[in-house]
Amino acid sequence: MCANAGEAQGPFRLSLYVVSDIHNLSQEAFDRLDAEHGDLTTRGRIEIAKKIETARELGDLSENGDYHAAKEEQGKMEGRIVHLAHILKNSAIVEDVASTDEVAPGCVVSVRFDGDDDVEKYLIGSIEERQGGVTVMSPGSPMGIALMGSKKGQAVSYKAPTGDTLTVHVVAIEAG
Repeated sequence: MCANAGEAQGPFRLSLYVVSDIHNLSQEAFDRLDAEHGDLTTRGRIEIAKKIETARELGDLSENGDYHAAKEEQGKMEGRIVHLAHILKNSAIVEDVASTDEVAPGCVVSVRFDGDDDVEKYLIGSIEERQGGVTVMSPGSPMGIALMGSKKGQAVSYKAPTGDTLTVHVVAIEAG
């Protein structure tokens, strides 16, 4: 699973993760999102339809706060349904690994920024994989791209959205 996905190009790395719109998910996260999607498309839609119908019975819709609140809730729920459907359709299950020696989706990487003594931990993957105490980093982000395939002890550089070139040192790599 944790294989070198990028080839070094000067101080930067290029990666296939950039051109891909694949969401790397653990089986647990996939199952959780699939269950949420199923719940929203069945029970959720029925409940919101009942709220809208109840609010309509109150009369004038132009000044009906319950109606407008229910319609807003419906819009947010439908947005979440579309988002979940996209993730589920474009996902790849990342196998759990006992250990790894290269940064890849599903791994937790500890890095130290050049000139800083603090070590920061990041889970490389989808925001849907978030864990307590670990910040999630997309493998398609500038730092995520630079880190893909790197090993403990390596330093990688990348161009931040601000235009600055930053360097991080890989301190540790753990299974996610």
